[in-house]
Amino acid sequence: MSEPTFINSFSQAVEILPSKSVLLVIDMQNATGNRHLGLGRLLQEAGTAESANYRFDRIESLLVPNIDKLLVSFRKSCAGVIYITYGAETSDARDVVSTIREIVKKTNNIVGNEEHEIVAQLQPMADELVLNKTTQGAFRSTRLDSVLRAMDISTVVCVGVSTNNCVAMTAMEASDLQYNVVVVSDATGTDSEEMQNSSLVMLGRLWSKILTTDEVIQAVGPNS
Repeated sequence: MSEPTFINSFSQAVEILPSKSVLLVIDMQNATGNRHLGLGRLLQEAGTAESANYRFDRIESLLVPNIDKLLVSFRKSCAGVIYITYGAETSDARDVVSTIREIVKKTNNIVGNEEHEIVAQLQPMADELVLNKTTQGAFRSTRLDSVLRAMDISTVVCVGVSTNNCVAMTAMEASDLQYNVVVVSDATGTDSEEMQNSSLVMLGRLWSKILTTDEVIQAVGPNS
């Protein structure tokens, strides 16, 4: 994925201690994670659905099954799971930052709408937190930092979409807040292989540890 560089020697070693680690499931919603709703429907109506084939193929064949495996592992062995969603809490999306307001409106990503809901295959359990953000990063517009500190969490494991936008921003915010960060390479996705790989290379430079689903599950321990 990346060639060794001098910066690698400065990157932190990240240990996944189950009692101090949570899985952050980021933006796995119908709005941009379901080829039949939101963005998928918008592109179908415009006759350009094939432009998002990489995105939705990766979500369906790789992200959903790998995130599901990680959910099982973290629910058994770790401090838990926190879901992050994005979208408007007002009907005209005036509460959403301008950089994502148009995509929120065009994909009908408003709290209460089907598009805002988490994809059917990855539904949260009754006692799992779902925090909605109106920014790309999860820390700026939610109480995530307060929740993690209350839970005495030191490591966040990030999965979801999009690797180059909301996943990256959340991971970098977490790093700056001095959490240990893992980004799961085969449980994150975006719009092209080039974009995916370049995002992972960037995130692996100081910001986070890049691991596969199997490596994370192995690190969590035998009970997973």
